[in-house]
Amino acid sequence: MDSGASSPQHLLVLARAGDRLSLGQLLELYRGYLSLMARLHIGRRLQGKADAADLVQETFLAAHQNWEQFRGTTERELLRWLRRILAARLADLMRRYLGTQRRDVRLERELAAELEQSSQDLDAGLLAKQDSPSQQVAQREQGLLLADALARLPEDYREVLILRHMEGLSFPEVAQRLGRTLDAVKSVWTRALDRLRLSLKDVR
Repeated sequence: MDSGASSPQHLLVLARAGDRLSLGQLLELYRGYLSLMARLHIGRRLQGKADAADLVQETFLAAHQNWEQFRGTTERELLRWLRRILAARLADLMRRYLGTQRRDVRLERELAAELEQSSQDLDAGLLAKQDSPSQQVAQREQGLLLADALARLPEDYREVLILRHMEGLSFPEVAQRLGRTLDAVKSVWTRALDRLRLSLKDVR
């Protein structure tokens, strides 16, 4: 991303100075990334019985309401803070889903650790070593770049990659989940990886 007026770091500086419009623009940069994180953990913990988009919106609302508590100065610190908020919202959702009332701080910490690991593992198995981020974007999290690249793919491409590499399903399981033949899924997977690499170059 360019280092101009709309760069994440510049928006972060403005938001820290009290510019609420810049804060809104800054948070929007992470909608796709947080949606992907939420989708994965809703699937693991709640069998998909929740909407990732709603969870991300709740995360943004909490971020706006508690912005003064953020003390970081970098995008990496901001993402870590947003993941902690998302973990708290996930824990609230699980509490409502399971019919319990008391806040579970241990669960929030566990979810935050899982989200941190998911972010670190986002590129596992998707890209070869030669596709590592260039020096110019090395300061940005690879998981964030990949989430943006995935968001640019056609839905069927994105779904196959997420199911295969992030949810860890086998090809036969992916085929069953999507109601497609095994050969069709493998063909889509191959094309999806190629498109992901091209899309990742565009994001950078």
